[in-house]
Amino acid sequence: MPFLTPTEWAAVYAGINILILLALAFMTVSARQSFKVALGDGGHPNLQRAIRAHANAAEYIPAGIAGLILLAWLQATPAWLLHAAGVSLTLGRILHGIGLSAGERNAGRMFGTLLTWVGFGLLGFGLIAVAVFGAL
Repeated sequence: MPFLTPTEWAAVYAGINILILLALAFMTVSARQSFKVALGDGGHPNLQRAIRAHANAAEYIPAGIAGLILLAWLQATPAWLLHAAGVSLTLGRILHGIGLSAGERNAGRMFGTLLTWVGFGLLGFGLIAVAVFGAL
């Protein structure tokens, strides 16, 4: 793979996360069709989980993408920070989506949440540090 700029790497992570949202949306629509529920969840636990998995991703992914793009645009940002945040966010969203779709309490959900929060912590502290101090 040719060398990618930080902005291009942010686009890769953003693209993967958008595809995660698309997959979760497809799972929700499929569950709605299976249970013949157009609005709400119809009291079906599997549909409730599909809706919640998609909604949870929709709550986290946009802010994560915004953070990745801003971090990429700040030229003083070290590459490791962008990749650590991007991989953590992306892997966290994959694990959480699988875990939440599978059931209430499981390792996928727990590690997915943890990785997502690690990614957000890296993004938040990294953005502030680079903005205030100019470099890490």
